[in-house]
Amino acid sequence: MTNAQDQTRQWGKVAEAYVHSSFHAAGPDLIRLVAEAGLSGTERVLDLGCGAGHTSLACAAHAAAVVAVDVTPQMVAAATALALNRGVGNVEFRVADVQALPFEDQSFDVVTSRVSAHHYADAPKAVAEAFRVLRPGGRLLVSDSVSPEEPALDTFLNCVELLRDSSHVRNYSWSEWQWMLESAGFESDSVELFPVRLDGDEWVTRSQTAPSKVAILRELFGEANRATRHAFSVSDEPWGYSVPILLMKGTRRA
Repeated sequence: MTNAQDQTRQWGKVAEAYVHSSFHAAGPDLIRLVAEAGLSGTERVLDLGCGAGHTSLACAAHAAAVVAVDVTPQMVAAATALALNRGVGNVEFRVADVQALPFEDQSFDVVTSRVSAHHYADAPKAVAEAFRVLRPGGRLLVSDSVSPEEPALDTFLNCVELLRDSSHVRNYSWSEWQWMLESAGFESDSVELFPVRLDGDEWVTRSQTAPSKVAILRELFGEANRATRHAFSVSDEPWGYSVPILLMKGTRRA
């Protein structure tokens, strides 16, 4: 089964949950992302891995037009319904692969990707595609969960994320993101880090994680060493942890 098929199977089941997710709808990074996009009302924006459409709709309020893509048809349907419900008419949702965008070169002013890049099968390819479709001087804004630079903490975070959600590919570190952005031709910058607290029960319920895997996750968190518990602010009852969300910017050189 291909990664795109894995994504469709996993996300098709949970699309409605992401419509109502408070973090996805209004996380602290979303306001900063829109501000960093520098929208004046004339721009054409592309939103990658749009999910339920929250980032797309936030940008649509300040842009001329937004095109949003996701590989999962059910997510596109949920986002389209949300836009209709809110009366937003300058956003279009499409099914498309972020690693092979169906758009002409230099056809957008801003590209966004929020809390979806850790699901991309080939993140460097997606970044290169974003560079291709941006006009000179255009901006790529990526907000995503990132791994610490320490190998042990990186391993822990990616392990629990994969157990919770089989469509997870990788949380990259900032140094890896910097390499991806600059290799594609962007000038890179890390804007702000947002530690986001995740309630364990809500976290696994939203992704419909199997009970057997939830039990393993509870065990991994419970047995985590002191350094890991401190790095991710792990708590037992109520169980949960904090994940670092980093807002990053890539500017296409003119």
